[in-house]
Amino acid sequence: MNATELKTVLQELKNGSRNWEDVSKVTIVGSMIEHIGSTDSKLRDQLIYSLFYQLIIESNQIEHELLKDLLDACLNEYLFKGIGENGTDTVFTRSFTTLLIALILGRDIEDNFLSQSMIYRIKDKLIHYINSEKDLRGYVADKGWAHSVAHVADTFDELVKNPKINKEFYREILHSLWNKIFISDSVYIHDEDERILIPILEMLNKGLEVSEIEILIQNIPIELSVRREQIVDEKYLFLLFNCKTFLKSFHMKIYRNSKFVSLQKSIEECLAEI
Repeated sequence: MNATELKTVLQELKNGSRNWEDVSKVTIVGSMIEHIGSTDSKLRDQLIYSLFYQLIIESNQIEHELLKDLLDACLNEYLFKGIGENGTDTVFTRSFTTLLIALILGRDIEDNFLSQSMIYRIKDKLIHYINSEKDLRGYVADKGWAHSVAHVADTFDELVKNPKINKEFYREILHSLWNKIFISDSVYIHDEDERILIPILEMLNKGLEVSEIEILIQNIPIELSVRREQIVDEKYLFLLFNCKTFLKSFHMKIYRNSKFVSLQKSIEECLAEI
């Protein structure tokens, strides 16, 4: 099914002029993932993602076996399409694939149909993906949201919420998210810092030791000093801005929470130093 045909069918399904019982769900869903990275923001965001959300989360209308097939396609084909590219349209495929993975993880929390080994496989793939993603654009003119960092952070949040993910993996997940703070090629302007914080806070609430984060915060001035010698002034200013914005957002998220008094102090001391 080409993009135009799919857009027409999905619009009819969304407005109720056609029912899912009247179409081949396997065919439609297969076409949806095939066009998941369309540069047509209405098709990609308002129709494909919106209807995946409706089918998987709201109405639970996709059978577990089909969800497993979708997950395999995500991990094996779509998540790494064009990985390493920057400024190209493949980012939309990668970014919206992470959102589909998040929906499947969300359904698994409710229905428990994925094995623990699959959850670990997802963890490994997501970490490899976030470490490899170079295209960090937020909103792209005429094409809509790319937002790769924010979307994968949302997916990590669903992963951390899954009871099958062991706390022993929290440090590995934390470091992969933390590394996305140290960006010097551009400035985060679309709340990426706040989205990165969501899974970090979830891990903190589920048993991640505060000391793990305090160590990372205390190392920020050292990291900045090292990188200042490696990059030009303009890029260093981008890096500094991203670090400060993240720390300020972090401080606001935990402000007045008695569990995180020492963490607040670490953030304040770091901000004063940099």
